[in-house]
Amino acid sequence: MMRTIIVELSFWISVAAVAYHYVGYPLLLFILSVLSQVRSDLLYLVRRSSRRCGRHTDYVPRVALLISVYNEEAVIQAKVKNTLEIDYPTEQFEVLFGLDAPGDSTAKLLDDMRSSRFNIFHFQARRGKLAVLRDLAQRTSADILVFTDANTMLERNCIRNLSRHFADPQVGAVSGEEVRVVAAGTDPSAESLYWRYESAVKLLESRLNCSLGGNGSALAVRHSLFHPRQQSIVEDFQIPLEIRFKGYRVVYDPEAVAIEEIAPTFSTQFARRVRISAGNYQTLFGNLEYLNPLKGFLAFSFFSHRVLRWLVPMFLMVAFGCSLAMVTRPGFGVLAAAQFAFYAAAALGYWFKKQGKRVRLFSLPFHFCSMNAALLFGLFAYISGRQTLTWKSTPRSGSFTAMPGGQTALETD
Repeated sequence: MMRTIIVELSFWISVAAVAYHYVGYPLLLFILSVLSQVRSDLLYLVRRSSRRCGRHTDYVPRVALLISVYNEEAVIQAKVKNTLEIDYPTEQFEVLFGLDAPGDSTAKLLDDMRSSRFNIFHFQARRGKLAVLRDLAQRTSADILVFTDANTMLERNCIRNLSRHFADPQVGAVSGEEVRVVAAGTDPSAESLYWRYESAVKLLESRLNCSLGGNGSALAVRHSLFHPRQQSIVEDFQIPLEIRFKGYRVVYDPEAVAIEEIAPTFSTQFARRVRISAGNYQTLFGNLEYLNPLKGFLAFSFFSHRVLRWLVPMFLMVAFGCSLAMVTRPGFGVLAAAQFAFYAAAALGYWFKKQGKRVRLFSLPFHFCSMNAALLFGLFAYISGRQTLTWKSTPRSGSFTAMPGGQTALETD
């Protein structure tokens, strides 16, 4: 009897945890955001003071764009061109490329395009992105550091939109919006739905001042606060996390747009997700003190948005296993069949993808399951110590451009 109770309780706890993470937490953020806006409106009516922040058009801090580069021969020329087209005062803007011991023609291509408008630093030993960024940061006295990737193209006003927030001395980091480009082998409908969901959550968290992570494609930090206390695979989460728990704000700005091409094949997409997932668990176990309930809503947000996301694969397996164990009990047969049908749909989605076809009915279950499978493999990689700080470049075509209205497209021959 006790065993049955434990199994049933484990099932419902697992289901509730997954439902709370994907639905309950965003709904709670929305309600709190509405209440916060109502409070702001009431204060405005009472005090008649302006509620809007100034645009700070006269605030133009010195900015350094830092780019860690490995084997990026396919995109490095487009990256340089994109960087030189950024709309920011030249006298207040510098660009630093750090070559992390590339083994292809990246260094030669970059040297051939050498310009007085950017500096190139060659590092002979391979160490990983964060180590390179640390070295580059020591070579500039700029007020604001902006981190981006070689395979990411920034919209012309991205740097201005990121830097404007630092007029507020309480802002320590600002994360931009990553727009994903549709390429061959990708699933645009599932990707788009996921990124819209994630963007909505980040926007609500930013409004409630509980943003903790960033976007490595476009992440700005105050130079004086850039002192990462440990190496990290996912530095774009570790850096803002530390800054926020120091008491500074982390802002999400959807108008600071960075464009990145999705990896062209499922295998490369999955390998990238596994690496990032291993970094997520590294961040979790390296920052357990941030889950201390005494840290208030920040700890609650960290747990609800991040930690639960990383635990979802385990909850899913427990729920499925428990429903199978109680399949003969009333109702649990239906629950087990529903889960089996969902995973069967994901398997069909994978099969259609292997055939070069896309069926929307199966794309969302497949995308959901592949993301959680990557988290599970990432956990194994972290525990086994197989995941290192260095990375392998994801194959890209390097031929995408930004289009009006925030849309993107691939150029074809």
